[in-house]
Amino acid sequence: MPSNVNPTVRRRRLGQELRRLREIKGMTAEEVAERLLVSQSKISRLENGRRSISQRDVRDLCGVYEVEDVRVVDSLMQMAKDSRQQGWWHAFGDIPYSVYIGLETDAESLRVYEPQVIPGLLQTRQYAEALINGALPEAPPSDIDKRVSVRSRRQDRITAPEHPLRLWAVIDESALRRLVGGKQVMIEQLERLVELSHLPHVTVQVLPFDMGAHPGINGQYAILEFPDAADSSVVYIEGVTSDLYLEKANDVQRYSVMYEHLRAQALNVEQTRHFIDGIAKEYTRLKTG
Repeated sequence: MPSNVNPTVRRRRLGQELRRLREIKGMTAEEVAERLLVSQSKISRLENGRRSISQRDVRDLCGVYEVEDVRVVDSLMQMAKDSRQQGWWHAFGDIPYSVYIGLETDAESLRVYEPQVIPGLLQTRQYAEALINGALPEAPPSDIDKRVSVRSRRQDRITAPEHPLRLWAVIDESALRRLVGGKQVMIEQLERLVELSHLPHVTVQVLPFDMGAHPGINGQYAILEFPDAADSSVVYIEGVTSDLYLEKANDVQRYSVMYEHLRAQALNVEQTRHFIDGIAKEYTRLKTG
């Protein structure tokens, strides 16, 4: 698969274009579904980019929308073809959060708030193994290894020599103090966190307990932004059985404002490094004491 083709992003762009054509035609998703003898939910899934779009789907929709420009139809058909290709993550088999990985792979920047654990892109392999084992106690070792390997591959975006992902992470103090994998694993994880925080495109801030209530009190979320202006920002909220993706401008704006408040309440970069070093030393004393 060509490195510049991301099937997840192609589906999003194609879905946005199909929605635009429908709105220009002045039709509702229900009306389109009735014309094509399909469910309204299928039209919605095609437009939000959450399912693959076949070239036949594109041809049928272009017919309903009376698209006469052959170049437009051909472009949409090519996007549909690209959207059915496989990303690097498909080599690992069925990954439940593959949609998110596709978005992250193409994102230019990522802002994440984590209240419970170290963000995945900043985890050591030992920490990731212990964390996933704890979260999925009934999963076979092969599944654990697959998830850890995918997480390690995702981290290539952080260390890439060209166009690395710009990452801003606000981490709650509880994530630093939760003993995952033992004291030595935590020491190495915290050292890794400080090390990565020195990269010019990585910013890490800690939100200590004594800050009290804050806008992120309801849980984890991430905001992904993309280099192409045609791709709207996405708020990602991870769930146990399903994930939530918010793309409406008002939703993204609301979470962005919340994030600005989190950044303002958190320790600054230098204070954060000292704070993390202090907790790492506590683990060292407990280990040797």
